[in-house]
Amino acid sequence: MTRVPSHHDLLEGLPSRGRIAELILSSTPPRETYVGWQYYRTHFGSLVPAPVISPRQWSMLPKSRQYDYDLYRELTNANLPLQDTPTHAKIGRLIRRRLSGNTRKKDDPTRAGVMVSGLGSYGKTASVCAAGAAFEDQWLELHSHLNPGALPGTRDLHAPVVYVSTPVTATPKSLCASILNFFRAPIRPAATLPELVRQVADSLYDHGVKALILDDINRLRLHRADDQDVLDLVRAFMSLDVTLILAGVNIPSLGLLREATWNKKTRQWNMPPLESTRIHGLEITQTEHRFELVELDRFRYTTPRQIHVFVNHLAGIERHLRLQNAKVGMLTGGTMPEYLMRRTGGIVGLLGRLLEDGTQEAMMSGKEAIDENLLDEIVIRREEPEQPPDSPVIPANPQTAGKKTQRKRTKRPRNTVFDDQGPAATQTGS
Repeated sequence: MTRVPSHHDLLEGLPSRGRIAELILSSTPPRETYVGWQYYRTHFGSLVPAPVISPRQWSMLPKSRQYDYDLYRELTNANLPLQDTPTHAKIGRLIRRRLSGNTRKKDDPTRAGVMVSGLGSYGKTASVCAAGAAFEDQWLELHSHLNPGALPGTRDLHAPVVYVSTPVTATPKSLCASILNFFRAPIRPAATLPELVRQVADSLYDHGVKALILDDINRLRLHRADDQDVLDLVRAFMSLDVTLILAGVNIPSLGLLREATWNKKTRQWNMPPLESTRIHGLEITQTEHRFELVELDRFRYTTPRQIHVFVNHLAGIERHLRLQNAKVGMLTGGTMPEYLMRRTGGIVGLLGRLLEDGTQEAMMSGKEAIDENLLDEIVIRREEPEQPPDSPVIPANPQTAGKKTQRKRTKRPRNTVFDDQGPAATQTGS
């Protein structure tokens, strides 16, 4: 005899109303601080999805609990999980390999770093931070959550990973201030640059920092002297027993490396000869030889393997979504994969935004399912660049452009003030 589930059985995995309100109303501290990074590391991927119940079972619930369940479903649908895509896994393996090797070096004065490049909404920050959080978990477990380099009698914060964003108007002093602000360390207003650099070095050592993540590195513009000084400072940090992980948009075209071009056949960046480098000299090799560049790519839909990877990603999202009329294959069946690829171009950030908005619309309309007609009403902005997303946008040569737009100057008329006008002019003047 089949047992009819009770209210408690149906909502066994549903938190209390107070807990749901806490999850929704709680604020997230900024990740650029020690408290914010620890909050991210300990709460990353910890949200338990709402339990799956049928529309008939939902109708059996009290009105108050129906509202609680729908609220928790909205929270679940708005927080899609970070899935282990091939490019995400590639970045994770590279960062783990680099950190594992660098933390075991004893005699090498510098530590090789990692650069993660890609266009907007490709998931650079999410991938880098996830890899950094995984490393910190392992490092803390290895050392029983104690700083192995701490002095006896001290209780400095143990921070194996530091995450900061590159300042908008970057200078060596502002970068030092951003790192010190991660620890909320006091900064003397009249401190000189050497004093700030020494304070940063002491803070990284005292707190046991092993990885320094610099996000939004694309804010550097190397035609400015201050930004070139910031890059020199970044190179100096590599000698502090710290692994640098730089993330930014289209790094190969910024000048941090030699201005590279993307080879579509080999899917690699091609570096021009050093003689053609427009940066100030061969010191650019200090950056490109000490960093390993990895390009975060979007989903493709050409080969069977690429199609399989994309459909698997959609299947993972489908299992996470909570819609009452959802059926198996809602995102993976029929022409839906091709539709989603066409709408988003395979960009993971745009895909997530489209599906998050789609689930909200499905719940608000009462349709409780996603299809192409519903998603047609969702507007997402996706600008198609003239060049493929993988290729750097190389600006035109200013001198060449100036010559093309330069107008032809009209010939200035000759000065005729001192010309002899002849006898007629003389008689008239008299």
